[in-house]
Amino acid sequence: MNEMTVPALPEFVAGPLPRRSAVAVRVGKVLVGGNAPVVVQSMTNTDTADIDGTVAQVAALARAGSELVRITVDRDESASAVPFIKEKLLARRIDVPLIGDFHYIGHKLLTDHPACAEALDKYRINPGNVGFGEKRDRQFGTLIELAIKYDKPVRIGVNWGSLDQDLLTRLMDANAVSANPVSANAVMREAICQSALLSADLAEKIGLAREKIILSAKVSGVQDLIAVYRDLSRRSNHALHLGLTEAGMGTKGIVASSAAMGILLQEGIGDTIRVSLTPEPNGDRTREVQVAQELLQTMGFRAFLPIVAACPGCGRTTSTVFQELASRIQEDIRTAMPLWRKRYPGVEALKVAVMGCIVNGPGESKHADIGISLPGTGETPSAPVFIDGKKAVTLKGPSIADDFRKLVDEYVEKRFGV
Repeated sequence: MNEMTVPALPEFVAGPLPRRSAVAVRVGKVLVGGNAPVVVQSMTNTDTADIDGTVAQVAALARAGSELVRITVDRDESASAVPFIKEKLLARRIDVPLIGDFHYIGHKLLTDHPACAEALDKYRINPGNVGFGEKRDRQFGTLIELAIKYDKPVRIGVNWGSLDQDLLTRLMDANAVSANPVSANAVMREAICQSALLSADLAEKIGLAREKIILSAKVSGVQDLIAVYRDLSRRSNHALHLGLTEAGMGTKGIVASSAAMGILLQEGIGDTIRVSLTPEPNGDRTREVQVAQELLQTMGFRAFLPIVAACPGCGRTTSTVFQELASRIQEDIRTAMPLWRKRYPGVEALKVAVMGCIVNGPGESKHADIGISLPGTGETPSAPVFIDGKKAVTLKGPSIADDFRKLVDEYVEKRFGV
């Protein structure tokens, strides 16, 4: 038999591109940009004037792992409620930074409610609806001056649904008479970038330092979002907040947000993210936090909670035992994490495997810190458990799930306990 020549494999280095150099911005106790990890943000959907309801939702989002929480400040009643919300959260020892989301009358609300202006950790303003006509620059200037007065950072958040129409019209008219016109979509993206950059430049001229400014440019199309943020990252060194606006419900919203932000994060673009999921009726608002965490952890940027690997199941795994056990372990870990973070430093790195049959079960379990290979169809009703790559014990009988859960607890205590 002739020897086969194997071509040399091309050199390939796995991993993301280096993070872009962004000016670091401090939001309360959280650092955004610079060398800081990518930060997870969320937003309440309560009426902010409902103090107790808003406190409860902010607390839930913070417990789920949201590192920044945005609340709507749209009228006097909500502005009046903000300092009480902050006070009640601190009484619960929840010190998550609060961001006030302002539209149309933010300049008036912050002027009329100084306690609100002081209690918030950051202001989010939209240059597309901060004012219209001759009032725009004046009202924008008032917001920036208040941010300077209270020493607060500002997110200048452009949204394609409320884009500065005067700017867009000027760019469209210029494109119409250009010798090399581009598509209307390209003009819209340029208008979004210019709105953010021109507003940031005006804020700096008024006196707001660059280390107090975060930019965002939200659209609902995946390719548009990627194009806009690539452009922003080339044209400035501001800290950038990523988010696909109006992402949608369920799997659609999760897939769209992950596809868009995953590409940008891989390219080193983005300093804080939000997954803008539309919740199911009476759904859990913390879902958006979980998805953001899982995106960052899956890509290797952050570690928030232990990973549970589980096989998808096939004809060899007709039993639902492994599915139920994987679900239970995942839920138990998520529930335990607020306590585990304090008691077991580094537990986020734990890897657990729950496999459904003998084909890949033992091998996959050996790769995990602790793993179990449950019996598949026709296999001996026993479940070997592997710890640190070695077979430790074989579980049998109706209590396999409970027994394995105890082994996980014992492993966590032994390895991560202080």
